[in-house]
Amino acid sequence: MNITQSFKENGTPVVNNLIIINVLMWLGSLAFPQYTSYLGMHYWASEHFNLVQLITYMFMHGGFSHLFFNMFAVYMFGVVIERVWGSRKFLLFYMVTGVGAGLIQQAVWTWEYQPLLSVLNSGNVDALNAIEPALRKWFRFDNVAGLTSLNMIEMARQMADVPLTVGASGAVFGILLAFGWLFPDAKLMMLFFPIPIKARVFVVLYAVAELFLGVANFSADNVAHFAHLGGMIFGAILILYWKKKGKLYS
Repeated sequence: MNITQSFKENGTPVVNNLIIINVLMWLGSLAFPQYTSYLGMHYWASEHFNLVQLITYMFMHGGFSHLFFNMFAVYMFGVVIERVWGSRKFLLFYMVTGVGAGLIQQAVWTWEYQPLLSVLNSGNVDALNAIEPALRKWFRFDNVAGLTSLNMIEMARQMADVPLTVGASGAVFGILLAFGWLFPDAKLMMLFFPIPIKARVFVVLYAVAELFLGVANFSADNVAHFAHLGGMIFGAILILYWKKKGKLYS
């Protein structure tokens, strides 16, 4: 039995196709690097943003390791969940959690950047002193007194274009939540903590770690931690809705 045959027989339709699409999109981004900017999710205030990016961003990845670990998780956990829920329900869950993660990331960007962008877009040079410390995290300049209204508007445009996120991680975290919910006592083991722990504990630890890293906002950390939490949040909402309707296992 070759690898392709084993993949098809051991996998499930949606999981298999998601992996194939993500691999093809990653290969396409290697051949045409500009695709990452077109299909990755920009901040809504950027001139490069469009609503389709809320879907396309989850099929783009920043590198092979990013792609590999996301698809490994989709395969390991998604196959089990798709067999329980069926292909249509699993695909709906995957897409809702992925889009939900994107919406949460947009909300976090808005909270972080919009107050500064509002001042810059106003062109009010008298307000520059109040935001000078924040501006220096983004730009190098000698003195705010030398900046003009046009400078401020151009700064705002450049700032809005910087945030960009890619990857299926939000949907992956939704899948992890679903696995922990459906199989709470299943034993899992983390690479850096080689002791079996129950799936429900694993999911809680992951969520707490993501919340801490998102709030801490370490300077060298460019991972969209709040998007990961967003995938879990929207996953929990959908699971609770299905549970209330008596359709969690149907």
